[in-house]
Amino acid sequence: MLNPLPQIQIMPHSWGALLLRGIIAVILGIIALVAPGIALLALIIVFGAYAFLDGLLAVVVAIQERHVIPDWGWLFVEGIAGIILGIIAFAWPVKTALILLFIVAAWAIVTGVMEIAAAFTVRSWLIGLAGILSVAFGTLLFARPGAGLLSILWVLGIYALVFGVILIARAFQLRLRSASASHVGEVNF
Repeated sequence: MLNPLPQIQIMPHSWGALLLRGIIAVILGIIALVAPGIALLALIIVFGAYAFLDGLLAVVVAIQERHVIPDWGWLFVEGIAGIILGIIAFAWPVKTALILLFIVAAWAIVTGVMEIAAAFTVRSWLIGLAGILSVAFGTLLFARPGAGLLSILWVLGIYALVFGVILIARAFQLRLRSASASHVGEVNF
């Protein structure tokens, strides 16, 4: 049987971090629901920063490891593309948001068509239904991109709120458990 003491000793320290994560998630959820424009801009900025830094690192690795990596040129080109995409995201955030939305829409349609085809192969109406919903979702995003962006932000906001509340509840559970365990430890010693 495992000794529960090491787990209890960690809990007083980790519950605060869990609580902070929950609070941040709730704040993100509220911002996404109340001010979706700010949330979308923040998402694009984070995406742009990631693409730029990832591209920069890919270029550095490609150049430094060109003697070791046989096809280092592809990594270099990938890095340049990431840098350019990052710059575009910062220069034209609205267009970047639409491009990302259209990528999601195309992905949903292609995935849906594949699911519909798979439904005939495996004879599953649930997979077929999922495929139809995916195609409908992708088509709706192409037809109404503004509403699509807003709905994605609402889903993100609702998810963040629910996730944050769960994290906060779990943090308090850990805090109560660690407090009661410390009292039990005092009695046993």
